[in-house]
Amino acid sequence: MAVPDPQPPEPTPPQRPAPPPPAAAPPPAAPPPAARAQNGDLSPDQLLARPPGGPTEGWQAVVYQVSGGRVRPAPGPAERARQQLQARIGAPVAGCQRVAVVALKGGVGKTTTTACLGAIFAEHRGDRVVAVDANPDPGTLGYRIRRDTTRTAKDLLANVDKLERYADVRAYASQTDLRLEVIASEADPARDEAFGEDDYRELAAVLERFYSLVLTDCGPGLLHSAMRAILPSADQLVVVAAPSLDGARSASLTLDWLERHGYQPLASSSVVVINAVRERGRVDVGKLQEHFARRCRAVVRVPYDRHLETGAEIVLDELAPATRRAYVQLAAAVADGFRPPPDGGQA
Repeated sequence: MAVPDPQPPEPTPPQRPAPPPPAAAPPPAAPPPAARAQNGDLSPDQLLARPPGGPTEGWQAVVYQVSGGRVRPAPGPAERARQQLQARIGAPVAGCQRVAVVALKGGVGKTTTTACLGAIFAEHRGDRVVAVDANPDPGTLGYRIRRDTTRTAKDLLANVDKLERYADVRAYASQTDLRLEVIASEADPARDEAFGEDDYRELAAVLERFYSLVLTDCGPGLLHSAMRAILPSADQLVVVAAPSLDGARSASLTLDWLERHGYQPLASSSVVVINAVRERGRVDVGKLQEHFARRCRAVVRVPYDRHLETGAEIVLDELAPATRRAYVQLAAAVADGFRPPPDGGQA
């Protein structure tokens, strides 16, 4: 029997070559030399022995300084609180904000409050701040600063038609070391006309063109002529009270009068200052504070300070630390009531 020829093996299909491995992604292009210098070689961290922005208080500041800025702890609670106060004081404003400092009676520290509040604002803000003495009689605001001109509000009004630039107005103001500008009242004892409604209205119209913040040191009381121009134009009030029964009653009567004469919004948005509080006074200042807190937007206690008692030129660096902190808190409370710009940015 014949043996069949063996079947040839079936051909194997050709093997497809394996696909090449994917090419590695090219390394990122090196930044141009200018970018490298800007982002690295010329950065503050590279060039400065102690980069800016580190803590300035407490153990955090010690660590930051000892390490030459290489270790930068977060600021402590006290420093954060101070930074928050500074941010509130420096809040941008819409146009010009007008703050009137009032008291029903004299001798409670109204002029001192105006000068110290204005100095704190000028110290912490980058815009122009002016304080004006609107006392119908010769006022004392000009005596609480170092004056560099003898010109007064009366002189400014006599030349109002010539005031076209900020430099023109600046010639009638004295400027402190902290950049607060002060326009003093006429101190001539021979003067026979009081600073009145028309005077203030004309003066305010000039100042609002060149200043972001105008503080008005009003004369004692609410019924003199100038108040008929001051109150309708004020954005907010600071009411100054002495830490005594009659001082508190006078401040409370001030709020009563405002509410009954169409100024209820000013009364409720006002800031009350309980001024010259002594550590061991016989009046319960806490209860006074509670009373006014129900009637206005904020209440600030300012402690008694020997430097302010003299009635001489005010130097912030001469204030006791607690007094200076109180005025910073007062400035922050007032700034909380500022009208912000429509876009929320710089005015």
